[in-house]
Amino acid sequence: MKTTRRSFLISSAGVVSAVALSRQALAAEHVDENSALAKQLGYKHDASMVDAKAQPKFKPGEHCANCQLYQGKPGDPWGPCPIFSGQDVAEKGWCSAYTPKA
Repeated sequence: MKTTRRSFLISSAGVVSAVALSRQALAAEHVDENSALAKQLGYKHDASMVDAKAQPKFKPGEHCANCQLYQGKPGDPWGPCPIFSGQDVAEKGWCSAYTPKA
């Protein structure tokens, strides 16, 4: 069967659509504050809720969006973090792995 330009473009569009749908299906879940790792690291979706006595490393103004580890885009409410592999953290969140941007 001879492949025409039109049939190639139509089949390529189908592949692109399938990839886009699979990416949506694989969209990261948000970190559960009650998960074992989140509790161990003192993760909170809202840094203002961090117990400074329990987390002496915490300083006001620190949050995921200004951490070196945060991989979300500026302004995104959630973004990936390698500490919580496969899950997104809140840009306004905080955990004890916080590392200030240089």
